[in-house]
Amino acid sequence: MQNTNKSDCFGSVVKSARQAKGLTQSQLAESLNITPRYLKAIENSGRKPSYDLLVRIIRELEIPADEIFYPESEDIISSAKIISLRKIT
Repeated sequence: MQNTNKSDCFGSVVKSARQAKGLTQSQLAESLNITPRYLKAIENSGRKPSYDLLVRIIRELEIPADEIFYPESEDIISSAKIISLRKIT
């Protein structure tokens, strides 16, 4: 059961970071060289990407790796907040 929660969390982190960057699913999917349908499955259905794709998602969306690998940590700032702060500075 805990693995499902982490998968769900990963999808929400990706979706939140994508939206914070102002990207549509189609735009992000194109930059990652995947289909929008596959990205939708990652964001909404708990689909797990390959390691290679995981790295590309993290880099493209500038998501802190800790937020992906330790989603239960209360000390991690959300991706949306980090991206927003980067836009301000």
